[in-house]
Order: sequence, then structure tokens, then C-alpha cells
Amino acid sequence: MAFSEAKKDKTNKHVEACLEASRDGGSNPPASSLRSMLIGERRLPRRSGVSCEAGQQNETLILHRTTTRQAKILKFYYVYILHSIADAGRYYVGMTSDLQTRLKMHNTGKCTHTAKYRPWQVETAIAFRCKDKAVAFEKYLKSHSGRAFAKKHF
Repeated sequence: MAFSEAKKDKTNKHVEACLEASRDGGSNPPASSLRSMLIGERRLPRRSGVSCEAGQQNETLILHRTTTRQAKILKFYYVYILHSIADAGRYYVGMTSDLQTRLKMHNTGKCTHTAKYRPWQVETAIAFRCKDKAVAFEKYLKSHSGRAFAKKHF
């Protein structure tokens, strides 16, 4: 008898938490966050292997979601994938803080590694506020598993 009462009490708390979340105007949170709300525990965010300096935030921003004015105000580090127009099978991964200038350098032949297969176009560009995270992501994309990831997702 006590077991069924405890189960009903727990179910009622779950329903109350769902109703409270829906009153806020948002969607219902997933069950794991409901569980943590009911128990009262605090969950810590996942840690990344790369840490940023105190003044930098750990957020990433996709390039197409920002305007040029915002990009000039904020300091971003771009990890980009170039695709050769002349040789369809050629890709190049790099990092820069000024994407348009860097693309011009690749297309004018000032970069020895990409001069042979120009012209290039930007296939994908991801902006990071933290330089350390950008360097780590570029290094990952240049690894074997990173190339497989880029081929599948980009």
C-alpha cells in the first residue's frame, strides 16, 4: 500500500512540474531535467578538453546566422573548409580571423599549398569566439576521423 502511494505522489510531482513549465509559455522540459527539478539536484555543464581565457565565452556561432556588422564588432576565429572549383575532389581546412581576406589570398596564389588548385570557394565556415577551441576544431578536421566527419556532415 505504501509503495503505490509513494508512486502516486511521485507521479503528481511530475505532473505538477510539467504544468508549471507549460505555464511559463515554454515547452515541457525533457524527463531528465524534470527529474533533477524534482530531486533538487544541480547538473554541471559538460567540460571540454579546451579551456578559454577568462574574458572569452565558450560559444560557437554559425557564419550564416550573423550579419556583417555583428561579425566586425565581435572578434571571431573562423574554421573553414574550402572546395576547389578546378579539381572537384580537393578540399582545404584552415583557420583565420578574417575569412574574406584569407579566401582572396588562396585565390590569388599567395598560399603555396592551395595555389595549384585554385580557384577556391568556401564550403563551410564555423565561427568561434575562443581561439583555443577554433585551433582544436581545425586540428580535429585535419585528422582522419575529422575528415570522415566533414565528408558526412558538410
